[in-house]
Amino acid sequence: MTKQEIDWANLSFGYMPTDYNVRRYYRDGKWGEVEVSSTDTINMSMAATCLHYGQEAFEGLKAFRGKDGKIRVFRMKDNAERLQATCRGILMPELPTELFCEMVEKVVKLNERFVPPYESGASLYIRPLLIGTGAQVGVHPANEYLFLIFVTPVGPYFKGGFSTTPYVIIRGYDRAAPLGTGRYKVGGNYAASLLANKQAHDLGYSCELYLDAKEKKYIDEAGAANFFGIKNNTYITPKSSSILPSITNRSLMQLAEDMGMTVEQRQIPEEELATFEEAGACGTAAVISPMQRVDDLDNNISYVISKDGRPGPYSTKLYNELRGIQYGEVEDRHQWTTVIE
Repeated sequence: MTKQEIDWANLSFGYMPTDYNVRRYYRDGKWGEVEVSSTDTINMSMAATCLHYGQEAFEGLKAFRGKDGKIRVFRMKDNAERLQATCRGILMPELPTELFCEMVEKVVKLNERFVPPYESGASLYIRPLLIGTGAQVGVHPANEYLFLIFVTPVGPYFKGGFSTTPYVIIRGYDRAAPLGTGRYKVGGNYAASLLANKQAHDLGYSCELYLDAKEKKYIDEAGAANFFGIKNNTYITPKSSSILPSITNRSLMQLAEDMGMTVEQRQIPEEELATFEEAGACGTAAVISPMQRVDDLDNNISYVISKDGRPGPYSTKLYNELRGIQYGEVEDRHQWTTVIE
């Protein structure tokens, strides 16, 4: 597909093949050299540990083309460090930060024609993936691994973009166990959310909201994103051992502090939803998805967050500030972006 044929303004959050991906193998206890590939298939053993025992991890980050024409990648070092934390959790070899960043920059440069134009509402999604490829029948870590990064242009995660949507509390399923893999970015956590997410969609909601797996009292995560609530000039987000440490959430917490807000990480009882002036889900895909209301169908309660159905002033300011940094329009005081030369 040529650049001229892409309808940038109407891209879905899906997969579009691009020109190249980059790969690096781990064999004999060390990482090999970077390889550039033009195929989007992988050749591996049917006994690979990633297929049988879920030994795989991934990341998600984005590149943006600014008004100045420059391409910026957002917080790639932080993604490298989060991948390393996941590797420690499921016994995979850690990829050094400098190698991770080198490969991100290389794959973006190789696919520069797929970086959407400024003001298209689209971005280039970057997907690093680490999988155990060594053949193994016993439940053991693999002895060989493949790390690869592919990219694809994407539109907004939710069709409405930055607008409020309804959420529903799901009690019948847990996304992750308190001392399980919830804090790591592994595919099993997302597989565990598919059925609950389908139920939420079938009921007409944009996403599901999980309560803690142990007591079913506290807000945990919102589908595949972190939750935050705002009241009394305070940004409040859950603290839990089963929540993925969102880089977007960390960014928003820092920006909230920069704006003079208080930031709290703590347990949030479900009933506290009634007291929030604003609430939302945040992550790489949607940045911020403001909540219009949260329904607890089991108890016939509806927590109306947005009285007028529009994103609140705090969420709007945080969203615009973060997007401004990503596009190079707001001063990058914390050195989050990397310009691809």
